[in-house]
Amino acid sequence: MVDHATPNLPSRDLDATAGFYAALGFATAYHDPGWLILERGTLVLEFFPDPGMDPASTASSCCLRVDDVDGLYDVCVAAGLPATHLGWPRLHPPRVEDSGMRIGYLVDADGNLLRLVQNP
Repeated sequence: MVDHATPNLPSRDLDATAGFYAALGFATAYHDPGWLILERGTLVLEFFPDPGMDPASTASSCCLRVDDVDGLYDVCVAAGLPATHLGWPRLHPPRVEDSGMRIGYLVDADGNLLRLVQNP
């Protein structure tokens, strides 16, 4: 297996988190009352329960580096996520940023920020 790291993000409700990400093509690889692991191809997200977290003030985030950022964004749109600057969940379409990288943004139902980054 290739060395890798996976983000560990908070979830107010692991079942709700599994359902939210299932609509984006993530399958549950592991789920018990204290941990959730989701996979979509080679993308892996891990979640721990934090029922008291405030989605409006969380600083949790990660990057999803993918070969087809537009395709992943389209899956999010097809799942009904709104492209807006307020509330959560929400989307921001991919665009070329000052860094020269093409990045979109997904804020999930718990306020976690996932940067959708186009691989070079």
